[in-house]
Amino acid sequence: MNSKTSGIFPIRYTPFVLCTTGAIASLIGLGMHENVWQFFIFFSFLSAVGVYDLIQTKMSILRNYPIIGHLRFLLEYIRPEIRQYFIEGDNDQTPFSREQRSLVYSRAKAVSDSIPFGTTLDVMAPGYQWINQSLAPTKLPTHDFRVVIGGKDCKQIYNASIFNISAMSFGSLSANAVMALNLGAKKGRFAHDTGEGSISRYHRIHGGDLIWEIGSGYFGCRNHDGSFNAEKYSENALDPQVKMIEIKLSQGAKPGHGGILPGKKVTAEIAAARGVPEGVACISPASHSEFSSPLELMHFVQRLRDLSGGKPVGFKLCIGHSWEWFAIVKAMLETNIYPDFIVVDGSEGGTGASPVEFTNHVGTPLQEGLRLVHNTLVGVNLRDQIKIGCSGKIISSFDMAVAFALGADWCNSARGFMFSIGCIQAQVCNTGFCPTGVTTQDPLRQKALVVPNKAERVFNFHHETLRALKELVEAAGLRHPGEIDAPHIMRRVSANEVRLLSFLLPEMPAGLLLKDYFLDESHHLSRVYELYWHKAQANSFAAI
Repeated sequence: MNSKTSGIFPIRYTPFVLCTTGAIASLIGLGMHENVWQFFIFFSFLSAVGVYDLIQTKMSILRNYPIIGHLRFLLEYIRPEIRQYFIEGDNDQTPFSREQRSLVYSRAKAVSDSIPFGTTLDVMAPGYQWINQSLAPTKLPTHDFRVVIGGKDCKQIYNASIFNISAMSFGSLSANAVMALNLGAKKGRFAHDTGEGSISRYHRIHGGDLIWEIGSGYFGCRNHDGSFNAEKYSENALDPQVKMIEIKLSQGAKPGHGGILPGKKVTAEIAAARGVPEGVACISPASHSEFSSPLELMHFVQRLRDLSGGKPVGFKLCIGHSWEWFAIVKAMLETNIYPDFIVVDGSEGGTGASPVEFTNHVGTPLQEGLRLVHNTLVGVNLRDQIKIGCSGKIISSFDMAVAFALGADWCNSARGFMFSIGCIQAQVCNTGFCPTGVTTQDPLRQKALVVPNKAERVFNFHHETLRALKELVEAAGLRHPGEIDAPHIMRRVSANEVRLLSFLLPEMPAGLLLKDYFLDESHHLSRVYELYWHKAQANSFAAI
């Protein structure tokens, strides 16, 4: 007999015995005092729970710890909130730090985002970054920075904001969240990416600019068997509200992984938006059926551009095998068909629920993926023909500045805009029990998200973030965020050494990859070009 066991019953059964005793005692007391019936109901309920715990066979904790075992599950359930509000530090990124979230909340509410008493970051820690300021700062007239998207074959160029809402589908987001985001985008004159769930009626109510994302399920432009339907595509693509079309090759949350929306979650509204049967499981394959090679991908880009009346068409991807990306670039050169834009999604992206292994260990982070895409296009003299967007944990104007330094023309944010409409990082997005109504289809829960109020916050977050970016650009002595380059960013690599970002991630010389002898000149670049450029082929995603 150990210290936790008595001679009659284990001590862990004490709460159950006390509750049973209380139920019996209150039952006896009912004959003498009418006011004890509440105690009888309370103790009887707990006793019943204890009996159930003892006889059930699924949970060993409850069998060993009747009644009090439920505390373990309660504490586990509220663990994220306990950690977030009482334990984690301001700079513990899990996945976003308290300081990052507070910055978004402040800007979304249009209140002061300044902090007193100096930085809370460890400026001596490896990885710490900063932008060098100028002794001759500039003064800019506006923070409404724009980028023109549309290449040589585009007939309807889009003058886009450099900060837009990243891809999030209706179905993953609630109807109220979609409406708030789109209304905010309309007011701020920036773009709202639909996500692969296509264009719902909630995207259309306020008329904000849309980037229509088309995934492997071809939602909104599919036949009954899941194949691409050109007529349905044109119907949506020709809508003036749709400004650009984005083919999703992969996403940072789960690159190389398909998806399935269970039939019970496919409501009538989701079914209408996606063009699938109501109540039937909705499948997104891991790969596209309209193309199986880089050459076919380029022809698909041109087909979508033609069917849309010449609107900008591009694709989004999280970099995986580098030779596959090189093969796409070689297909551009061979066909003379160029996407109008490419969005690089870092593996740190994550609004979509995915297996832990994919979330943590699949795909290239934004820094390496973005630099690879930029350098490759420079190396084949196509960089001025194709605009590059990026997404992946972009929250602040400094995050944007680093992205521009790595080669981006504009930035997208998903979770940043989720925070702006009330997300508290409860991390229950895939359960339907979102406490703020952002990621749920529960009609009652999403009523908590009041569209006009949250739309104003979306507008404020965008406005204040670009205002802060303007101040960074001015401090650096520049005229536009597009002028920020890798030499402007410093990074600490050890306690006693700092390096220019341009030294750590050098830029490819223009046209170098078009030379047969480029290997002799690329010793300062990543060895990935030496290893895989010549193994990539335009007619296949496989390496030679």
